[in-house]
Amino acid sequence: MNSEYVRVFKALSDANRIRILELLCESEECACVLLDDLQISQATLSHHMKILCDSGIVTYRQEGKWKYYRINTDGCEYAIKLIEKIRNEKLGGIVRFLTWFSRISRKMGKIQECKGYESGCCCTKNA
Repeated sequence: MNSEYVRVFKALSDANRIRILELLCESEECACVLLDDLQISQATLSHHMKILCDSGIVTYRQEGKWKYYRINTDGCEYAIKLIEKIRNEKLGGIVRFLTWFSRISRKMGKIQECKGYESGCCCTKNA
């Protein structure tokens, strides 16, 4: 499952790939149109398109030597499910950690307010 997360989040973690997705949301596009809009090299576009296609978010059809890219709705739905799964399952652990950390931080603040703190004691007897 972790490799699936990596593929999806890698696809969404670059400004050029986000721009490509914005362009593809409007319509299917030929690689030449993407090249023209992004002002990047063919090799760089190929690299980005491989990552987007490997994630399943983008698909293509080939016509002769040209590739036409489009958003893959099934791939997008799958990516959304992965993100929801993180939100529902994984973030619970993060929320528990942050709650614990908040409680510990408040306790540490109270310890530091203790008058005997400088001497290493935090009991109220020395206050």
